Amino acid sequence: MVKIKKTYRYALWSAFYSTLLSLIIAVLSYLFLVNILGIGAVIVFGIAMFIVSFFVIQYRAEHFIYQRVRKMYEDISILDINDLKRKKVTTDVEELTKSVQEYVEGKSEEIAHLTQRDSFRRDFLGNVAHELKTPLFTVQGYILTLLEGAADDKEILAKYLDRANKGVERLTSIVKDLDMIAKLETEGMKMNIQTFNIIELIQNVFDLFEMKAKKRNITLRFDRVYDFPHLVKGDVERIEQVLINLVVNSIKYGRVGGVTTVSVEPYNQNKFIIKINDNGEGIKQEHLSRLFERFYRVDQSRSREQGGSGLGLSIVKHIIEAHNETILLKSKYGEGSEFSFTLEKAMK
Repeated sequence: MVKIKKTYRYALWSAFYSTLLSLIIAVLSYLFLVNILGIGAVIVFGIAMFIVSFFVIQYRAEHFIYQRVRKMYEDISILDINDLKRKKVTTDVEELTKSVQEYVEGKSEEIAHLTQRDSFRRDFLGNVAHELKTPLFTVQGYILTLLEGAADDKEILAKYLDRANKGVERLTSIVKDLDMIAKLETEGMKMNIQTFNIIELIQNVFDLFEMKAKKRNITLRFDRVYDFPHLVKGDVERIEQVLINLVVNSIKYGRVGGVTTVSVEPYNQNKFIIKINDNGEGIKQEHLSRLFERFYRVDQSRSREQGGSGLGLSIVKHIIEAHNETILLKSKYGEGSEFSFTLEKAMK
């Protein structure tokens, strides 16, 4: 059975009703002519009326719909008026409705995304201002105190200059990390991919932060003795930065007298997974999904006491993703945390 377009069905039924009404009027008006002209004249009149009505109604329907859809295309800048065909509008209304619906859904998603980005931007600007404000006011306070006469006391002078220097160092750290984040997100990261021994690199990081760990009586160690090199492919400097950020993070938030353990295990046939475990206080479930956000802190007061820019984990995530690798986080509150990331094995 031939499928008739909805607009044609509209015109056909409209023509039928119009013709039926006309025939009734014709029969009533010209009943007295039936005996003269015969029933054939009435049938011919009905057929002619039907054909004329169909084309008139179809034309009017096309004109009516086309003009309104054209106005809609003109109002919606993303829709190209050159794509609008008069025939397409009236003979394939379902397809038109579908395309407009897809456009509306796309715009709704875009608006939701822009709203989310605007909210993120406001939060980010607020966080940047807050992070910069604390060390700035600290440095300003010490300098003003020295200018008001405290500089005459050599002991106070040395103490305040040292504290002011620490504030400047924190500001420098925040600005450097912000600059790196901006470059990572706008320019991307140029990678110097080479083969290196990940075990040796981890040991170098251990040696670098051995004294920092001792201050909190934290032991840095491997999960076992690695007798052979584990060769991986990546940017050595960037991966070292990832290890530094994760190890320092475990020292800052690990339990005093605790242990930070690093392991290198097969992830699949082509990759290793590097795990950094600590037995600190762990992270509550509601914080896990946001931990890699810029400036996001689980405990604001404690985090600022420990120092840092608040961008370390965000930088780690960007570096690992720039390697097309995966970073993972597992944590149980009260028992500790495990950060892990994958790296491609180097073929021997």
